[in-house]
Amino acid sequence: MHGVASDDLTRMPGSRTSEGALASVSPRTVASGASPEWRQLGLESMASMLVVSLNRLGSSYFEAVCQWPRLHPLNERVIAVRHHPMLVAESTRQLALALQGSHLPIAGDEPLEAASVRMGLRLRAQPVERGSATTVAVALSVSDLARSRGGLVGFRLTAEYRYAGLPFGTCSMQLASPAALRAPAADPVNCSALLHPPAAAVGAATDLDVMLARAPQGRILVMPRDPGHPVLLGGRPGRLPTLGVLEAGRQAVLLKSGMTPAAVAGLRVDLHGPVPPRGALVETEVESDSVRFLLTSAGSLAAEGSVMLLRPQ
Repeated sequence: MHGVASDDLTRMPGSRTSEGALASVSPRTVASGASPEWRQLGLESMASMLVVSLNRLGSSYFEAVCQWPRLHPLNERVIAVRHHPMLVAESTRQLALALQGSHLPIAGDEPLEAASVRMGLRLRAQPVERGSATTVAVALSVSDLARSRGGLVGFRLTAEYRYAGLPFGTCSMQLASPAALRAPAADPVNCSALLHPPAAAVGAATDLDVMLARAPQGRILVMPRDPGHPVLLGGRPGRLPTLGVLEAGRQAVLLKSGMTPAAVAGLRVDLHGPVPPRGALVETEVESDSVRFLLTSAGSLAAEGSVMLLRPQ
């Protein structure tokens, strides 16, 4: 079996920082329950915003409320939708930006970005939405603070997602300066020789969500069908965003294993350098409890990660 895992909520690593450590950063104060603006979160439109409110509980702890539309671009168009797992990661990314804009003063002018992501899902506890949107509660903790020039240059955000009082997902995100993730090396790609797999083969809701293409000799390349995808390529940067890398890896594993999105119980990605928005080679290999994926560009490893898959019942 490719990447077998138990149906338990995957606990993410990350040491906790003492309350005094974060208090010494002298965070700015915002009104309790205030909702960040969509522009503050680097979004192209209000429709992409998932964060409803953000409250401080202590110097290192926060709580938030997110709302996931049933008709979110990543979700299937069905009456009873099980939300796409990337909504957990995207909500955490937006919350990380909201914290930087209101509570965590950072060094420099550019917000810190995700350099690694660890995500786990409790599949049987995931909410199923039959109406317009699902409201989820989020418990947040901040740790592993790194400081320079009077502000933060790195931190870890750990989020636990709950619905109807039950935890169904966790996401740990290591934030770092984007300076090391610039100017990706791009390999020349002959697009005429590429063939995109159908959406169902990679666990995508529509063909526009497909991030991969088949090349000669059985190679799999990152080649988004929609170069302006509002979620996976939000802002259309000159490199593939971290969540786009994670989704490309998830799709590659499902394509290779033949399993469905319902089997995904955990996701991980670590960036080693910039990943070009098109043309990176994606390879997969089976490990003891997961399927590993590697993204290389110009002969160098740009990112690696893994997907945990549940054994069919």
